[in-house]
Amino acid sequence: MTAPAMRPSRVLRKLRAGRPAFCTKTNFRDPAIVDLIGRIGFDCVWLCMEHVPCDWEAVENQIRAAKVHDMDCLVRVAKGCYSDTVRPLEADATGVMVPHLMTAEEARLVVRTTRFHPLGRRPVDGGNADGAYCLLPVEAYMAAANRERFVICQIEDPEPMAELDAIAAVDGIDMLFFGPGDFSHGIGRPGRYDDPDVVAARRAVAAACRRHGRFAGTVAGVESVPQLLEEGFLFLNVGSDVGHLGAGFGATHHALRAYGIEE
Repeated sequence: MTAPAMRPSRVLRKLRAGRPAFCTKTNFRDPAIVDLIGRIGFDCVWLCMEHVPCDWEAVENQIRAAKVHDMDCLVRVAKGCYSDTVRPLEADATGVMVPHLMTAEEARLVVRTTRFHPLGRRPVDGGNADGAYCLLPVEAYMAAANRERFVICQIEDPEPMAELDAIAAVDGIDMLFFGPGDFSHGIGRPGRYDDPDVVAARRAVAAACRRHGRFAGTVAGVESVPQLLEEGFLFLNVGSDVGHLGAGFGATHHALRAYGIEE
């Protein structure tokens, strides 16, 4: 029998080499969509358990679909119970993202619950997919999880900006991910992603990541990729299944109006 090993992270391999990694988001629960995204060649797919009514079995099947194509799977968890944070990792997601991080103390708690010794006190199981169902020796399992699984905290509110350097300095956090949508909402200018205060906050996140050796991530459109790369964002989520489907069906419907389709 071939000795089991934890699958290395494609995202971390690229980021550690100074290369950008590209992700796209799915709001649907069907693993066939993840399969399609993997076949196309994305580095990572983003699953959401903060806003999407997705159950754990569906998430587990989506993670399996991603692994078929050596594609990383990032799960944005619901903020709250530590079990909800580690379950995606135990299902062999490559990364977890905690939304609406507010303080450095919260960042330290995230590390405590998602990282093994010596970084944290994540509860140990090893009997699930990430531990090869107990086929990985515990020491090898814990070391690989700390090395090949990434932990992201979202900065998407004005409140944590005062502690940005302290948050970025927390060992065990791989990335800060700037969320312009909720940030613009939080400062009373919803949807104004080019507002000077939103742009300044985004750039401040990238600068803090540079100072403390963390990776910086955010959302992008294809046209904004060059600017964001220049600012230091190496992890970019571009597009989503709902966005592409809505745009595609909408364009088709619009074209059919020439043939008399009803509005």
